[in-house]
Amino acid sequence: MTINPMKNVRIELPYLFSHRDYQLDLPRAMNSGIKRACVVWHRRAGKEKTCWNYQIKEAAKKTGIYYYLFPTFNQGRKILWDGIDKEGTRFTDHIPPALIAGTPNSSEMKIRLQNGSILQVIGTDNVDSIVGTNPIGCVFSEYSLQNPKAWQLLRPILAENGGWAIFNFTPRGANHAKELYDMACHNKDWFAQCLTVDDTGAVSKEAIDAERKAGMSEDMIQQEFYCSFTLGVEGSYYAKYMQDARDEERIGKVPFAKQSKVYTVWDIGIGDSCAIIFYQIVGNEIHVIDYYENNGEGLPHYTDVLFRKPYRYADHFAPHDIENRSFSSGLSAAEVGRGLGIRFTVLPTLQLRVEEGIEALRGIFPRLFFDAENTKQLVKCLENYRKEFDEKHQVYKTRPVHDWSSHGSDAARYLAIAIKRYVDGGQGPSDDEVERMKDKYQPVFK
Repeated sequence: MTINPMKNVRIELPYLFSHRDYQLDLPRAMNSGIKRACVVWHRRAGKEKTCWNYQIKEAAKKTGIYYYLFPTFNQGRKILWDGIDKEGTRFTDHIPPALIAGTPNSSEMKIRLQNGSILQVIGTDNVDSIVGTNPIGCVFSEYSLQNPKAWQLLRPILAENGGWAIFNFTPRGANHAKELYDMACHNKDWFAQCLTVDDTGAVSKEAIDAERKAGMSEDMIQQEFYCSFTLGVEGSYYAKYMQDARDEERIGKVPFAKQSKVYTVWDIGIGDSCAIIFYQIVGNEIHVIDYYENNGEGLPHYTDVLFRKPYRYADHFAPHDIENRSFSSGLSAAEVGRGLGIRFTVLPTLQLRVEEGIEALRGIFPRLFFDAENTKQLVKCLENYRKEFDEKHQVYKTRPVHDWSSHGSDAARYLAIAIKRYVDGGQGPSDDEVERMKDKYQPVFK
């Protein structure tokens, strides 16, 4: 495309970039009027270069705000803002200097163009930063590792302003990204494409064999180069167990048993984040019937959520830090809870070590049933909860990554500990005790 950003200046786009043949299907589809695209391309297929150059062209053509979203802000800086290809070309070099207005804002990873458009690299690890914005073009890079809440926030904006969105990723198990791809494959309004090394020829068989000899597992080779969805998130704690639950149809419709009481288990995180799991014990089965997560709200908000649901509560479990986490009130969350009608049972400190909690949850997984609709976000959290990777030493650390999947996964660990101590151990409160607590503490909402 040739554009005239200023008088007597003609620029050919893409700039410093030539598409490989297989990369052309995506821009052709978008140029034909498609507004949504999902591309599952193997590692080193050039999806970042292709998407970035398409976004530059669109920003030069139509004034607006354009986001390039990564799983984390730091990842966006490393891959795109500071990224350099093997020829020594920076990603930002693909924006012709004549198009750029002023000096790029490095701290916010933002570039303003002469026509008033803004290109910005965003991390979905802080999804609240995009609330209230109005982008007209978005690329979700490595969507399989992103917080899916970002798309839910941006989706109505793009629908209202006629904007477009492209999702690119290499598989990370049967998670939310696969769900999006499966939907796109059967939706005439979407462009969907899956390209393996057999389709592109971009990576030779010899190079893949070299990766094998260097210690890359066959599962990883199938995932990275052949776009297999059967391997869970690399370093994942629960992907295999979640796949087992799907295969055994333990993720589906889980009815609320009105005759049984409901337990809740809470994770109260830094920054007034909170995740609540609602579950029932039915025989030896654990029915996870509901899930709620939010941040920036006080405990009264969560109390209101609880007592507006049609449940009779048995007990509310929380980790020991509920005794000192303030919810910005000056009181501990436990004290605030008591004033609002929730008496928390504090889980024992010694049993809350992360490693022990993970093993406890793995131990009860065969008993867990998840309501697919009400616990959709929790299911995504568990599928994506994974170990932190040490880039320097190329090994996984013993601690988990702290990201959008952490709060739900932490609450699930606490659920396992509560089950182990108060249900399997028979140390839970009796029905009479629960009724006395309910009568004394539960507020009435009109």
